[in-house]
Amino acid sequence: MTVYKIAIAGASTLVGRELKEALSESPLAATKFVLLDEDEVEGQLDQVGDEVTFVHSIAPDAFDHIDFTFFCGTEDLTRKHWRQALRAGSTVLDLSGALDQETGVVVRAPWLDFEGQGSEASAVDLFTPAVVPAHPATLALALVLERLQRVAPVRTAFVTLLQPASEFGRAAMDELHQQTLNLLSFQGLPRSFYDAQAAYNLLSGLGEAAKLSLGAVEARVRRQYAALSRGRWPALALHVVSAPVFHGHTFSIAVELERPVELAAVEEALSGEHLDLVLEDTDSPSNLAATGQNDVLVRLRPELWPEGGRNSSQVSRLWLWAASDNLRLQAHNAVACALDLRRLRPQGTVQ
Repeated sequence: MTVYKIAIAGASTLVGRELKEALSESPLAATKFVLLDEDEVEGQLDQVGDEVTFVHSIAPDAFDHIDFTFFCGTEDLTRKHWRQALRAGSTVLDLSGALDQETGVVVRAPWLDFEGQGSEASAVDLFTPAVVPAHPATLALALVLERLQRVAPVRTAFVTLLQPASEFGRAAMDELHQQTLNLLSFQGLPRSFYDAQAAYNLLSGLGEAAKLSLGAVEARVRRQYAALSRGRWPALALHVVSAPVFHGHTFSIAVELERPVELAAVEEALSGEHLDLVLEDTDSPSNLAATGQNDVLVRLRPELWPEGGRNSSQVSRLWLWAASDNLRLQAHNAVACALDLRRLRPQGTVQ
């Protein structure tokens, strides 16, 4: 068995922590791991699976003899060091969102391969500078729309994405937590990251001085959706809203098909690998229900727009409510990308 050497840059972040768990559960669990991060967390004791190690700062030789480097930290960290990893011969996988507009970089979602996207893998070769595992919201939407395409061409897709604090990192979660406590004790609100009241509130903007941007998230999801779609899916009408929750994406999705189809066919298409169709109202998808789940939870509401009346079995317009574990989905997609890229390193080194 080939043993690889993997570096995780940004190992102490929320995404880094989830990635370590996903790797320890994967065929790459026997890998030798190097944990890297900003200087302020150097020396911190950490663990991947059963292997206990220390977090190191990123030295000039940090990426030497590394097969795969996962960038899980800030966009600035990725931009500062990714070319260093590339020059050292490492395959770069960017989970930070910094590189999807760089020339030659490929957005990947291997879970879509079994649904007819196998040709995408041919775009990745030894000359590909980096791979970006698709944003977890993009991946969730792609899975839903690709499945619906099996039944009938999708004419329109309108999506409201409710964004959790964890998508912005630990600092945003801490500020949301502190805002919640301060509101309950009638104290002033910290606004270092949100520049707005995020607790107990839904926001379509975070304030002029915010260090976070919903617009940047929206643009990233749109770009990566277009990269994965390659014209197969409709243009995405997307609105990102900040939700006062710590974890988990939730989606309100309105879809119109090109022609009426049997409801049973839609339900069958939305069932299976990586999608979990929820049939009972008591088990409605939620950010809490999705926590720790590898699948996207989906609830179908065709009765809102039936074809030919309430009792019709034919539908062309659907309303879906979906939820997913944003960090877990992102980590497992990144591991799937690395497993797919092993063909470029059959003996643990570039061939």
